[in-house]
Amino acid sequence: MIIREFKRQDIKRVLEIEKASFNDPYPPNILIDIYNLGAGFLVAQENNRIVGYIIFWIKYEDEGHIISIAVDKNFRRLEVGTKLVEASIESFKKFSVKILKLEVRVGNTGARKFYSKIGFKEYKVVEDYYEDLEDAVIMTKPMK
Repeated sequence: MIIREFKRQDIKRVLEIEKASFNDPYPPNILIDIYNLGAGFLVAQENNRIVGYIIFWIKYEDEGHIISIAVDKNFRRLEVGTKLVEASIESFKKFSVKILKLEVRVGNTGARKFYSKIGFKEYKVVEDYYEDLEDAVIMTKPMK
């Protein structure tokens, strides 16, 4: 498996993974807009097929933010997500980011466990964060 930069021709496959992973997936134009604004956008590729992606950016001068990460259901629990997060961390290090943050649905226990396992801590709950009014847990990870 390789981790590489997103290319525009990857969007169809990224959208397939996005739609299969989330109840409220980002529309294609939002993903492209985020990419065009300079966000980090990496894909995991196995045998010439994209099996996961991560989108991230520097929200403030010293704060990195993971916008979205998803892995094809057939490749979950095979460390694809971990490798994507690790690759984003390497990018953040180049910009002296001191802390990483992300939001995750309160009810998404699988994602919360995944993030905890790779060093994120639950920081606070934001009520009615998502469009369907589900709360979000803000998770943080200090950079070393």
